[in-house]
Amino acid sequence: MHITQLNWECLLHLFSFLDKNSRKSLAKTCHKLLEVFQDPLLWSLLNFHSPAELKKDNFLLGPALKYLSICWYSERVKVCNIEDWMKNSFQKDFCNRHENTVNDFLLEVCNRCPNLLSLTLSGCGHVTDDCILLLLKNCPNLKTLKLENCVRITDQTLEAVTLYGRSLQTLHVDFCRNITQTGLERVREKCPLVMLRAERSANMIPDNKPEKKLMLEKASRKLVQL
Repeated sequence: MHITQLNWECLLHLFSFLDKNSRKSLAKTCHKLLEVFQDPLLWSLLNFHSPAELKKDNFLLGPALKYLSICWYSERVKVCNIEDWMKNSFQKDFCNRHENTVNDFLLEVCNRCPNLLSLTLSGCGHVTDDCILLLLKNCPNLKTLKLENCVRITDQTLEAVTLYGRSLQTLHVDFCRNITQTGLERVREKCPLVMLRAERSANMIPDNKPEKKLMLEKASRKLVQL
């Protein structure tokens, strides 16, 4: 039996075992398999491992998307996590190349994926509070929000959770150094049913630019933490 003789449900099941690139390659072989590739039911879950993957054409965004993760564990993440005021020209140039990539992608998710249930972001150093705020507004069914090592996330995101995270059940803000204990306590007060985790976040040194006399003190404290 030729693969195209399988019924639609079998073809969808077959595609579900393939990664995004393999799905795209298979879809190029004939019109019927291209139609399977374009079926929204195939794209309820998306996992990305770098910002560069977000620019490819090997996936579809749509209302069927329920679970999304963007987890970047490359050594280059360390550059994005340096305080902006401490970056040299080379580091700034590197960040400028992809600074808006994840934010722009998440804005597309806001507009096209209203049924999102779970979002995980790790190592996304340029994601902003405003972007998460819009996502909470536009994806009212979101139950799980996990943010790890997202250094631009602040208490504004926590405040947005208290205002718009009506369906939220799980919130992680691990290693987000600009989160404060005050912001966490407000979430616990306003959203007592949310399972909140903030590993290291409220104990880390925030990005407020110190006075010259405090710069050496801050640097030494970071070395102790490492």
